[in-house]
Amino acid sequence: MPEEYISTAKQKKQEARMVKLGILGDDLTEKFILGSGSGGQKVNKTASCVYLCHGPSGIAVKCQKSRSRAMNRFYARRELCDRLEEKALGEKSERRRAAEKIRRQKRRRSRRQKEKMLDGKRKQAQKKEMRRPVKGDSDVDS
Repeated sequence: MPEEYISTAKQKKQEARMVKLGILGDDLTEKFILGSGSGGQKVNKTASCVYLCHGPSGIAVKCQKSRSRAMNRFYARRELCDRLEEKALGEKSERRRAAEKIRRQKRRRSRRQKEKMLDGKRKQAQKKEMRRPVKGDSDVDS
């Protein structure tokens, strides 16, 4: 399949990134396997899913974002570069930081935090209760 879906500029940029990270073509093991999941017969019949393994680091990537094998090869290489950079630089990637942030947001509050929050809510409810008009006290004189 011709790789016309990815611009040559993007391809060259990716190749330069791979050279910078020391990823050689001989180090990569690339397999094309049958896809699965949504997409119907086309996905299930064609081997468009890309499995990429970098021998020296042992990092393996499996990509099935697109129905196109060429696009999946591009995405798999990008993912491999991201993982190798993360491993080499020792810092957390943007994606991992975002995932950790979401995990912290979903985490349950501690007992102390929960009590503090509920106490604040009780105080607010009391304040609002004080603003209500008193029952039985009407402004209209009969």
